[in-house]
Amino acid sequence: MTTSQILGSLLKSARDIMRKDKGLNGDLDRLPLLTWIMFLKFLDDLERQRDEEAALAGKKFKAAIEAPYRWRDWAADPQGITGDELLSFINSDEAVRADGKKGSGLFAYLRSLSSSNGDNRRDVIATVFKGVDNRMKSGYLLRDIINKVGGIHFTSSEELHTLGALYESMLREMRDAAGDSGEFYTPRAVVRFMVEVTDPRLGETVLDPASGTGGFLVETYNHLEKQVKTVADRKRLQNDTITGCEPKSLPYLLCQMNLLLHGLDAPQIDPGNALRFRLSEIGEKERVDVILTNPPFGGEEEKGIQGNFPEDRQTAETALLFLQLIMRKLKRQPTSAGHPARAAVVVPNGTLFGDGVCARIKEELLKEFNLHTIVRLPEGVFAPYTNIASNLLFFERGGPTELIWYYEPPLPEGRKKYSKTAPLQFEELSPVLDWWKRRKEGPQAWKVSASEVAANGYNLDLKNPNAKLGLGHADPKELIASMRSHEADVLRLLCEIETLVSGAES
Repeated sequence: MTTSQILGSLLKSARDIMRKDKGLNGDLDRLPLLTWIMFLKFLDDLERQRDEEAALAGKKFKAAIEAPYRWRDWAADPQGITGDELLSFINSDEAVRADGKKGSGLFAYLRSLSSSNGDNRRDVIATVFKGVDNRMKSGYLLRDIINKVGGIHFTSSEELHTLGALYESMLREMRDAAGDSGEFYTPRAVVRFMVEVTDPRLGETVLDPASGTGGFLVETYNHLEKQVKTVADRKRLQNDTITGCEPKSLPYLLCQMNLLLHGLDAPQIDPGNALRFRLSEIGEKERVDVILTNPPFGGEEEKGIQGNFPEDRQTAETALLFLQLIMRKLKRQPTSAGHPARAAVVVPNGTLFGDGVCARIKEELLKEFNLHTIVRLPEGVFAPYTNIASNLLFFERGGPTELIWYYEPPLPEGRKKYSKTAPLQFEELSPVLDWWKRRKEGPQAWKVSASEVAANGYNLDLKNPNAKLGLGHADPKELIASMRSHEADVLRLLCEIETLVSGAES
C-alpha cells in the first residue's frame, strides 16, 4: 500500500470508531476530536526530534509539555490507561496520572501552560485547549483512536505531505456538514487564484486577519516554499513571514493543525478579534506587505468594536470594518521585493453598491489606494452557505485609483450556477490568469475610470457592458423558474441593504 492509502485507511478506521461513540454527533464533533489528538502526537514527535538535535549540538532542550503529560507518557503504549481511567485523566481537574501519582488532569494542565519560560508554544497550546472539550463517552473507544493516531509518523516528510492533503479533504467534509457554521471555509479554487495573482514574495510579510481554518495561509506557505533556496530563506519563511488572526476556538484549532501539517512549525495565529484595536493607533510596525482574506460578512459587531473606527465610518457590518482594517494594515513603503503593499479581499455585492458609511469607505479606498481589479464571481461559488453574489477586490498602496478593471468569469457551458456538488474548479479560472498580465476589453472584461465611479456615488456594482443578454431565445418557463430561484437571493440582499442603511444612520 502507498503512504496515502495507509494513512487514509488509518484515518477512516479512527472515524469509524468515533461513529460508535454516543457522545459525538457528526463530523462537526469528530474532526475536532481527531484534531486535538493528532495535535498532541504531532507536538511530541516534534519535541523528540528537537531534543535529539539539541543533544547533538551539545545544547539543553526545554520541552513545551513536560512529563507525565507528553504523548509518550500516557498515550504511546497501546496497552496503556483506558476506559474510565483514561477519561478521568483527560477530563478531570485532578486525576491519577499515568505515573500513578495524583495531579492535574491532562486538559487542566495544558490549559494552564504559559510562555513565562520564554516558550511561545506554551501559549499556543493553552489557547488551543481552552476551546477544546473531550465529548467521547467511551474511554475504550477513545483508546482505540489514540492507538490509531499513534501509528502516524509526523517527522516523516512524505507522511506529513500526504496527511496535509487528507486533512484538507476532511475540512471540506466538515464544511459540507457545517451548514451556517461553514463561514470559515473559502473554496480552494478561489484561495489559490487570489494567492497566485497577488504573488507574495519571500521576505514579504503576509496576514490573514480572518484566518478561519487557514486556507489562505496554507496556500501562501505553499507558494512561498517554492522560493526557498537557503537555510536563511527557510528560517525567514518559518519565523517572520506568515501571521493570522482567528478568535473562534474551533477554527483556531483547525487552523493550527492545518498549518502544522503543511510544514509551518510554529504558526503565529492571534486568538483575538482582529478588529479589537483602535484603527488610529495601528502604526507602521504593525503593518504588513500582503493581506489575503475572506472576512466574515453579514455579521454585526458590538458598539465597543465599532468605537475603534472613525466616527463617520462606524458601522455594525463586519465586512466594512474589516475593509477599513485591511486598508490601515498595509505598509506605506514598498516591500523588500520592490512591490507596493497589496491586498486581495472577498466582499459581498452589498459592499459594491452600498452608500452612506459604505460609500465613504470606498471613497477613501479609491483616493488612497489603487483599486486596479474587481473579479465578479459567478453565482453559487460559495454554495451551500450563501447565494449572495461575491467579488474579489485587488488593491495596493500608491493611489489614487485612476482605472478599475473588471473581469466576470463565465459559467461553464450548460451550467446555470455552481453548487456544493458541482463546485468551481481552479482550471476554470485559467482564462482570468491569462488575461491578468495582458489586459484588454472583451466579452468578460471591461474598464471604468475612477472619476466615473466617483460621479456615481462610488457605486462599484457595475454590470458587464460587453455581455450578451441572451434572452431572445429563452424559454419563458425557464425565465420564470430562474426568477423564482433568485427570490431568496433578493431577500438576502434586502437584509444586507437594511444593515448598511441602519449603519449609515447610526
